[in-house]
Amino acid sequence: MLEEHYQIGTVAETVGLSLRTIRYYEEIGLVSPSGRTDGGFRLYTEADIERLHLVKALKPVGMSLETMGTLLERADALEVAVAAGDGVEDAARAFERVLETAHRHLEEWQERLEQARTALAGLDRLAKTGDR
Repeated sequence: MLEEHYQIGTVAETVGLSLRTIRYYEEIGLVSPSGRTDGGFRLYTEADIERLHLVKALKPVGMSLETMGTLLERADALEVAVAAGDGVEDAARAFERVLETAHRHLEEWQERLEQARTALAGLDRLAKTGDR
């Protein structure tokens, strides 16, 4: 069965990213088109689109593009190792280290969010006492 391919304009509309952003993500190695037309137009698969959705979802939580790249690189290496049946343990350990880093970042962001909520509550209390 042939896998369906989509041109960059359709992908951009589907994912909600600009053409420029998708091209930039390709330039820095976050995503690569799975193929090209005879005329050189980029072609993306459903897996490529899912990868772009993931990058888009990670961006607002403050994960750097560099960290995303490392995470995706390790995930790709793990996938290749599993498919080849070789080096799976090493690839899994490398992926786990990147995930641990991502979890640490998440904990830091959650702590910052809590600090911001506390500060906002303090400002709200201050504003209410100033209204009297």
